Amino acid sequence: MSKFKLLAWLSLLGIIWGSTIPLTKTAVSTGHNPLGLIAWQLIIATIFMVVLVIWRKSKIVIDAKHILFFAVIAFGGTLIPNFFSYIAAFHLPGGVMALVIALVPIFSLIIALTFRIERFVWMRMVGVFLGAAAIALLVLPESSLPDRSKVVYVFVGLIAPLFYGIEGNYLMLNQPTDTGPIATLFGASVVGLLVTVPLALLTGTFINPIDGIGVPELALTLSGILHVVAYVGYVWLVSQAGSVFASQVAYVVTPAGVITSILFLNERPSYFIYAALLILMIGLVMVQPKTSQQQEI
Repeated sequence: MSKFKLLAWLSLLGIIWGSTIPLTKTAVSTGHNPLGLIAWQLIIATIFMVVLVIWRKSKIVIDAKHILFFAVIAFGGTLIPNFFSYIAAFHLPGGVMALVIALVPIFSLIIALTFRIERFVWMRMVGVFLGAAAIALLVLPESSLPDRSKVVYVFVGLIAPLFYGIEGNYLMLNQPTDTGPIATLFGASVVGLLVTVPLALLTGTFINPIDGIGVPELALTLSGILHVVAYVGYVWLVSQAGSVFASQVAYVVTPAGVITSILFLNERPSYFIYAALLILMIGLVMVQPKTSQQQEI
């Protein structure tokens, strides 16, 4: 496939991923409990993953070691980060959420350096400082957010990329050789489903579709579908162009999230938000590992 076509698919994938941010904002607009939202997100994801596993004939290994692995991915990659993301999304503009979520590579690098998984490189540390500067532009200036009382929710939102960073490093060190990315997401989705649905039912936070489906519920459904589509597209892109090329989708997701929030939520970001976006994008470029290796599925 030509480089132009690969770039086109990369851009489309990033736009799809970025568009889930205003959908998430819409889904939480009525005050649905995060636990109920996560339960339905996992129901949708599991249904699609069953189809994908059958289609790809993916091998699913079930033993104590793999169940523990799936559980860590479920909690670190879905349950905990999504819980706090939904709380933050209820209070923050979609554009701000797009910037916060984009900090995953920066948190991932900090964690990797802390546990000596990666070696110290000054250029990449400059990227970390730029990420911190971007967050400072969100929380320090008086006019950065529409409501200054919501600043605390920026830090609540930061819990999500922190756990995504933990999950990424855990995956790198503990991914079973007999379990691919599709099997991993399927196993994590099933474990998450078995945890969240009973909890949501017991706490009375489960969203009953019989009670009526409105715009927020439709947004949640569409967001769940697009997340699966984006993941499948990412797996396909890695198989076509390698993991290094595919990882550059992050440079599309964040501006796409800001732009779709402007278009569909009628948001009007402050100049500080645009400045934070520019600084963060530069920081993301700098924290990327300088390697030409491409890992095939």
